Amino acid sequence: MDPQVVLVHGIRTSATMWRAQLAHLARRGIRAEAVDLPGHGTRLGEPWSLDEAIGSIDRAVARAAERGPVVLVGHSLGGLLSTAYVGRAGAAPPVAAFVGACCTAFPRGAGLTAYRLMARGVLRLPGQGRWFIRRALDAQLPPETRADLEAGGYALGAEDGVLASLAELTLARCLVRIQARTPPVWFVNGEWDQLRVNERTFTRLVPRAELIVVPRTTHLLTAMRPRVANALIDLAVASVARSGIPGPTW
Repeated sequence: MDPQVVLVHGIRTSATMWRAQLAHLARRGIRAEAVDLPGHGTRLGEPWSLDEAIGSIDRAVARAAERGPVVLVGHSLGGLLSTAYVGRAGAAPPVAAFVGACCTAFPRGAGLTAYRLMARGVLRLPGQGRWFIRRALDAQLPPETRADLEAGGYALGAEDGVLASLAELTLARCLVRIQARTPPVWFVNGEWDQLRVNERTFTRLVPRAELIVVPRTTHLLTAMRPRVANALIDLAVASVARSGIPGPTW
């Protein structure tokens, strides 16, 4: 059975942020699904729910697992939720490998409060700050991926509720469970990523995980360095394929 890939997007954006990775995997003949979380992308009018977000990942993984071993890849919010999903209590999800990109931070305390205040400030700008967001993207991203993050719309109205709910995640416990379940794990950050703050704690709790830091790269790693992101997913897929795993490892 061939490896399958499930991709989970970051906050505000949608499944369209993975266009470069989906095109790359399609060229390789690898089947992949990019998830839209509640309140984002094709589900923009839907209320945010942490339980439904985890459920959306679970359903996508279950569909993929029927066809082969699953490589789960999450960016930012998607990486935090995927970490919680892979390390949740009870029966382990059928995930053969996990790549958490730009998500090595514990969303709590002063850091989370400051982020929420900043996000609220952007929403008070004219046009909810969309001009500011576009300028930031123009400064960071190559032309071929510049439109991908906003193609599915921005879930600006859901952002504060999403951020507030993240305090409910017990990520330290989840990381310990991930280590006990022994899947291949990669944590990937940009050198200039603001969510690198707890990367050493993440790798201490999952000591077999590989930490990869991409030089001269911001939080928008998948769109800023699409070929690097593609190569990292290829690495996870190749690791699962070489192991000869016929299906879920857990």
